[in-house]
Amino acid sequence: MSRSSVAVRTVGGPGLYFFASALTRTTSLITICHRKTPGQPWKNGLVPASPQSVLYVIACGGPPAGRVGEFVRVAQGLGWDVAVVATPDGAKFLDIGQLQELTGHPVRVNYKQPGEADVLPPADAMVVAPATFSTVNKLVAGISDTLAMGLLNEAIGLGLPIIVVPWPNVPLSRHPAFGRSVTALREWGVTVLYDPENLPGRDGDPATFPWEELAVELGKHS
Repeated sequence: MSRSSVAVRTVGGPGLYFFASALTRTTSLITICHRKTPGQPWKNGLVPASPQSVLYVIACGGPPAGRVGEFVRVAQGLGWDVAVVATPDGAKFLDIGQLQELTGHPVRVNYKQPGEADVLPPADAMVVAPATFSTVNKLVAGISDTLAMGLLNEAIGLGLPIIVVPWPNVPLSRHPAFGRSVTALREWGVTVLYDPENLPGRDGDPATFPWEELAVELGKHS
């Protein structure tokens, strides 16, 4: 994949400026954030008021997971201390060593052994990208069969800010359970970035995954 060019545009309101490129086959994602008043806290719960705020980026099994490292850099540019957690299938798409070097944290996949200390700081917010059909439905059902699902279920119970980016293929998106799950998550206060007109199986290109929209959502303020 060539990344020889960068498309740059400006979004955001007074005191908040994003320079973001769409992820395409020839561009990479760059987001830079500046606050007009240094130290001024953000208001919507998704942008940290201090560099110590922790964001868990949870990667599930799908080709977009291979670009999680680029999004991690975006989140770090917004001031987050980022840790990556993956489902077992999501881990297949990751460069674990690169992500650990980038974040300074181990990439967690499995539950720890009894008596082992937690190796990640507690999360202040979570992003699930990509979120598979199974992940979306299991989250609504409260199933904690993997570490990623257990952390997400706890986060819902704690009322933490969560952004979920579902990425089913077109046939799975039409399953009745999936639509009900998306509706339930939104009713619970989870932010769901989902466009049924832009899904794998319609054009088959993982570069259509909405990384730019996710970066903007992470950086919104009121």
